Amino acid sequence: MKFCSQCGSEQIVWRVPADDNRPRHICDDCDEIFYSNPNIVAGCVPIWEDQILLCKRAIEPRYGWWTLPAGFMENGETTAEAAARETWEEACAKVTVGELYAIFNLPQINQVYMMFLADMPELEFAAGSESLECRLYSEHEIPWPELAFPTITHTLKFYFEDRRKGDFHQHFGDIVRDGQDTTFLARRKAEAAPG
Repeated sequence: MKFCSQCGSEQIVWRVPADDNRPRHICDDCDEIFYSNPNIVAGCVPIWEDQILLCKRAIEPRYGWWTLPAGFMENGETTAEAAARETWEEACAKVTVGELYAIFNLPQINQVYMMFLADMPELEFAAGSESLECRLYSEHEIPWPELAFPTITHTLKFYFEDRRKGDFHQHFGDIVRDGQDTTFLARRKAEAAPG
């Protein structure tokens, strides 16, 4: 931070406030404390019959790589609304958002991914402004080496495993980076939702 959004001062310091346990940006002139919290990324697994809709990214990071539709949640919307909005923006597809399916913590980049299962009521989709193209894939066609992020790879692996078993569960885990290596730590597997 360079300026205080409360008083306009340039006297911003990085220190631990009284009664706190970690450093924050603080204005030395008006004592305003600025908290920086993780971002929520909401997305979904758009399902059409036995296929999944993927989008090829037209933006960085990972330009040209495949992903499920997902993006940062906006103020004033629920996570399910964010997942549906992102699907519309990236794939011009309407979805009926269902159960929360996977939650991933990415502490190194201060993000939490929340991925939902979603049905496509109509076979209508096209590349949105953030996508080069969109395509339906059966399991054996998924371009695994070209998936953009570990969150997408894990979500799809869980989905196809659960579909084979005929038993969908909610999945939780941490995706931790240690240098160049990425490790997935499954924290727990929730019970299947009733119904």
